Formats: sequence, structure tokens, C-alpha cells
Amino acid sequence: MKPENIQQVVATLYKFVRLPDFAEKQDSLLSFCQAQAVKGTILLAAEGINGTIAGSRQAIDSVLAFLRSDPQLADLEHKESYTERQPFERMKVRLKQEIVTMGLPEVDPNHHVGTYVSPQEWNDLIADPDVIVIDTRNDYEVNIGTFQKAQNPQTKSFREFPEYVSHNLDPNQHKKVALFCTGGIRCEKATSFMLSQGFAEVYHLKGGILKYLEEIPAEQSLWQGECFVFDERITVGHGLEKGSHELCFCCGHPISDADKASPKYEEGISCAYCFDSLTEEKRARQQEKWKQYQLMLSRQG
Repeated sequence: MKPENIQQVVATLYKFVRLPDFAEKQDSLLSFCQAQAVKGTILLAAEGINGTIAGSRQAIDSVLAFLRSDPQLADLEHKESYTERQPFERMKVRLKQEIVTMGLPEVDPNHHVGTYVSPQEWNDLIADPDVIVIDTRNDYEVNIGTFQKAQNPQTKSFREFPEYVSHNLDPNQHKKVALFCTGGIRCEKATSFMLSQGFAEVYHLKGGILKYLEEIPAEQSLWQGECFVFDERITVGHGLEKGSHELCFCCGHPISDADKASPKYEEGISCAYCFDSLTEEKRARQQEKWKQYQLMLSRQG
């Protein structure tokens, strides 16, 4: 439910669909978004569209209608969250080789993907002892929260996922594999890749972690921790309620209350993830940045 004081709608969207004319869509889409005062980023590639945008209710509805007026995107789905102020500085429409970068443009979710599993069916699937459960997100995201018994590939980027599969999984040994990610887009490509490598039964959580947290009550949930999101909420929990994490002002790494208890944490200056890389010169610059930030906040308040 939308709180009364919310002014901006944040819409996330993606669709794997063949767009041979994707480059021709760039200018008209950018102009339309700018005319609606919508900001954010949309990626276009021959394999589809992926983006997060924010604006007023009317503006977001207009942009979504504009996108869906293209027959190739008529069934484009999106998810929404809400915020008090515009979280983005400008509007960008970028042309890419991939809308989610695995580094293998030949992997085509338009050709084949794994079997979708609804949030309501997910618990039974991952409770099966014969199913290998894999979190396809980056290592820092997994450390914030994940599903029970899920394996952490310990990747720093999605480009490392194919190497993880080749070194750790065998289609002859691992007959059933279940994948999940934040909103579902990574798993579209990850399951397509695994099918191309000979894995027979590959499943993925439809709508991702966010849809699971939205629909599955906490008392029935197999999720542990919080879920990192790429907006000002930082993390969310069950019911998509805002989580307890915030970002380190210095390095941007998500930090918890426990992280703040570290002797390496100093508000605005450092945390355990960046403390060891700070020279005296960098520390002095960071102290000045924090001072200027606090001054700006005092002027705004």
C-alpha cells in the first residue's frame, strides 16, 4: 500500500525479447521520458529491455503505456515501490550488448529458459534433498540474506557465474538445480546458460526474492536475513518493509548495526570494508567530504 506522503513511483522492468531495432528506439524513448520528467536508466539490447525509472504516478503510467504501445513490449511487466523524493539525477537510455551482463551475448533466454516456480511452490522445491539451490547474486548481497541451504558462488560480478558453474557443478551429478536472484532477470540468463551446458532440470524463482518476500508470510518463509535492493531503501525484509542496513558514506558497501559496532567503523569516514584501504590522505579527504555533507544537510533543514 502506498503511504500518504509518497511523491514518487519507482518502477523496475525487464523483458527478454528480440529487439533487432533496439538502437532506433533510443532517442524517442529518451525524449519521451524527459518530457514526462521521469529519471533513471533504461538499457536496450538486441535481447530485450531492462530498467529502473522514477517519477510521478501519471508520468510513470505514461512511460509504461509508451513502452507497451510497441507490439514487442505489449506484455511488459513491471514492479513498483515508492519514495518521498526522486532517487535519480537524470534520465539515461543506453545501448548494450546484454541487458544483464554475463559476458556471453550468445546465451539467449528468448530461445530457452528454466522452469518458473511460483513463490508458493518454492519452499517445497528447495526442501527437496535432491535439489541444489544456488544464489546467483554477488557475494556482498548473499551475505546480507539468502534462502536456507542455498549455495553462495562467492562471485563479485555476474560475469563470474559461468566459471563457477564449470568448476563446481556437473550436469551428470547435479540433476536438479534451483536458482534465484533479486527480481528474476539474472536467473533468466543463468538458467538459459545452464540448459546450454547440458543441465536437464533447471528451475528459477518467478519474480525473484522480492516477489517471495511480498507474498510469503514470515512464519512460512525459508528466507533468512534481508534482501539488498538497488534503491534508497538499501535492504528490505518480509512484506518488502525497509530493512536495517544503510550504505557506508565512504565506500558505498551495505552495513548493518553489527558492522557499526566494529572499531573500524567511523560514521561518514570508514567501515570494516574500506578501513584498510584508507591512506591518511584519503582519510583527510573523506573527513572533508563528510563535513561538507553535514553542512549541506544543516542548510536544507
